[in-house]
Amino acid sequence: MTEVPEFKENSQAVQSHLTILQSVIQRMANNSASSKAWCITLVSAILVIVADKAKPQYAWIAVIPTILFFVLDSYYLALEKGIRNAYNDFIKKLHTQALLADDLFVVVPQGGLFGLFVKSMMSFSVWPFYLTLYGMIYAAKVFVI
Repeated sequence: MTEVPEFKENSQAVQSHLTILQSVIQRMANNSASSKAWCITLVSAILVIVADKAKPQYAWIAVIPTILFFVLDSYYLALEKGIRNAYNDFIKKLHTQALLADDLFVVVPQGGLFGLFVKSMMSFSVWPFYLTLYGMIYAAKVFVI
C-alpha cells in the first residue's frame, strides 16, 4: 500500500506552486495595465492624425481600439481572478490537509471563465477607464477637431 504524501506550508513543492501562481497573477495584472497604456497611446495617435487631416467624422475610428482593449483588459482581469480563486482554493486545501500531489503545478483558472469575464467587464477597474476614454473621444470629435 502506498502512502499519500502530506504537504506542509514549508514544503518546497508547495512554495514553488505558490510562486508560480503569484507570478501568473502578477503577469495578468501587468498585462491589464499595459493594455490601458497601449489603448491611450493608440487612441491619442488616431485622434492626432484625424485632427491633422481636419476630418472630425473619422474620430469614431478611435472607438474600435477602445472596444478591443476593453475586451482584452476584461479578459486579463478575468484570468487574474480565476487564478486568484485557484490560489485561494489551494491554500484552503493546504490548511485543511486535503492537498494532493495532483493539485501541485496545475495552473487552471477556477470559477467559470465566462462568468468571471462578464463580472470583469463590470469591474470598477475597467469600465470607468474605457467609458472616460470614450467620452474623451466624443469630446475631441465635437469640441476640438
